[in-house]
Amino acid sequence: MNATVEPGRLSVPAAQAEAKVAKKQSTKPHVSTAVSLLAGGTAGAVEAFVTYPFEFAKTRGQLINTGKKVTNPFSIISSVAKQQGVGAIYTGCSTLAVGATFKASVRFMSYDAIKNVLSDDKGKLTPARGILAGMVAGAVESVVAVTPTERVKTALIDDARSPNGKRFRGGFDAMRTIVRESGLPGLYRGLISSTLKQSTTSATRMGSYNILKNLAESWQLPQNSAVTFATGAVAGVITVYVTQPFDTIKTRTQSAAGASTTAAFRTVLQNDGIRGFWAGSTMRLGRLVFSGGIIFTVYEKIAGILTGTGM
Repeated sequence: MNATVEPGRLSVPAAQAEAKVAKKQSTKPHVSTAVSLLAGGTAGAVEAFVTYPFEFAKTRGQLINTGKKVTNPFSIISSVAKQQGVGAIYTGCSTLAVGATFKASVRFMSYDAIKNVLSDDKGKLTPARGILAGMVAGAVESVVAVTPTERVKTALIDDARSPNGKRFRGGFDAMRTIVRESGLPGLYRGLISSTLKQSTTSATRMGSYNILKNLAESWQLPQNSAVTFATGAVAGVITVYVTQPFDTIKTRTQSAAGASTTAAFRTVLQNDGIRGFWAGSTMRLGRLVFSGGIIFTVYEKIAGILTGTGM
């Protein structure tokens, strides 16, 4: 005799199947928004302060329009320190640090939110999905945080080298002056180049880190801070050479004088040729090697502590 099933209720086999599905879904690794924001923000702040001298040297090198590029970051840093004092190499640092904290929070929040949707039952992403997640996170990061803070930071560094004296007294004064003279769109000068750069940077960095991390696990390497730092550093090297042309154009469009993306592209090509698009790559390489190692190591540690899975 067949058992009857009341309306709205599942048969035993169906109920068991549904329970298995629910259990499977509930055990899928999930990163909360709060953890992403706090861990990402902390990682961004630490990375910004530690690596800023390289960012300063890279930006100064990209703003030289003589066709004669300085590729040694230490010569730029030492020259500025001798002429203007050590504090001068941290010109624009506070703006970048605030922006780095904010943008890293947005980046990891966006990336983790997408990862929660696209990852498999073990919380892993395929290489293509990892790149896609990084690309979307970079675009969100650019619009919300990167473009305005980078615009102010670049304007400050460009202004500091002006022979006619400084116009800006600091980050807030620079932001206020830019808004007064050009309106809110002035803070978003270079949005297209910045978003292209940030999307490709985030896609390359997050995507390559995801691939390298999965490789490290498949090779059964210990999942400790040393391996995380090395993985992040290698991802940083890859990121520099893939995305440097976008960074060079972005810097030119966000200088104190400002320039359109097309004009910046044309100027670099006319003055320095194709190689000019990789201006500042040595300086940026120095920064992103440490940056990649630091930001992923700090993020993984903080996230581990907050979720109870860290050492």
